[in-house]
Amino acid sequence: MEPMTTPSATLDTTCQPACLRIAGDWTLAHYASLRRDSEQLRAQATSDAIADLSQLGNLDTAGASLLAELLGAERLSHCTEDLPEASRALLKTVYCSVQDYCIPVKAPERNVLLLLLERIGSAVDTLWQDSLQLLGFVGLILETLVRRLFQPHRWRVTPVVAHIEQTGLDAAPIVALLTFLVGAVVAFLGATVLAAFGATIFTVDLVAFSFLREFAVLLTAILMAGRTASAFTAQIGSMKANEEIDAIRTLGLNPMELLVVPRVLALLISLPLLTFVAMICGIVGGAVVCALTLDISPAMFLSLLQSDIGVQHFLVGLAKAPFFAFLIAAIGCLEGFKVSGSAESVGAHTTSAVVQSIFVVIVLDAVAALFCMEMGW
Repeated sequence: MEPMTTPSATLDTTCQPACLRIAGDWTLAHYASLRRDSEQLRAQATSDAIADLSQLGNLDTAGASLLAELLGAERLSHCTEDLPEASRALLKTVYCSVQDYCIPVKAPERNVLLLLLERIGSAVDTLWQDSLQLLGFVGLILETLVRRLFQPHRWRVTPVVAHIEQTGLDAAPIVALLTFLVGAVVAFLGATVLAAFGATIFTVDLVAFSFLREFAVLLTAILMAGRTASAFTAQIGSMKANEEIDAIRTLGLNPMELLVVPRVLALLISLPLLTFVAMICGIVGGAVVCALTLDISPAMFLSLLQSDIGVQHFLVGLAKAPFFAFLIAAIGCLEGFKVSGSAESVGAHTTSAVVQSIFVVIVLDAVAALFCMEMGW
């Protein structure tokens, strides 16, 4: 093994033009001192200075990178002829690598107001595109329903019944419990406020009006948006990620008829039934609180309910359920078809389905409330 030679780099200004004399072993062991000398020489050397590498000893990647920075391409091309083939190839490779690497340029800072406006514009455009996609998907569902309405042999009864069990029967306990507790809370708050006016008897009307017209269908729809829309998206999204939907199309089957229509029909049947259960449980919860805290017996509660509350309030609340069901099912299935193929995409679109469903349900309920108020219903 050859002994290591102390490296050096000097600028000889006695000759014209000046000469950079490189000597010794330019290796990693001397990297710190070589780095310091190279930086000083780069500041002193002029562009016309030549390089002399005749005294260069051993060379490794660390030393080659320093030489490439110090000498540059033009000097290296004129002074490497006398070097061994290995050193010449290493210098060329390292220099090309240094030239190809570029430090990322920091993006200029932008005005905060412009960024805010850009994000608002992007959000509005996304909302518009999502709305158009939803309208198109709703039209596709209605077309498929109408086409299959007069073809009983194409009806898929078994999937519809299975989805009714999943979306309706399995959800009944949580809907009943939630609406019972909310009915009790509404009755308690109403009694607390109305007691100051000596009108605690109207707690019955408060509970009945709120649950028949709004709370029952709204709470049920929100629960279905969180429970069922997410399930539809996850199921169809997983099939999309596993390319099962492509396989369905390859077999000559229609994914709309096979996957979407049974889920839509199941929710159209389940949500009105769950809404009815929610109305009953909410009113029962209010009746329990009235009996325990206001001394309003169940018989008196039913009598006031029958005399003060018209059947149109029940019909108004129940009439909203099919619209909510259709939109929740459509959004859940549409987001499932949007899945791109990864688990992350399934999670993102499942979250999006829940958020969109709840948003649409609340907006539609507010529009329906204003419409009924103007119509006097």
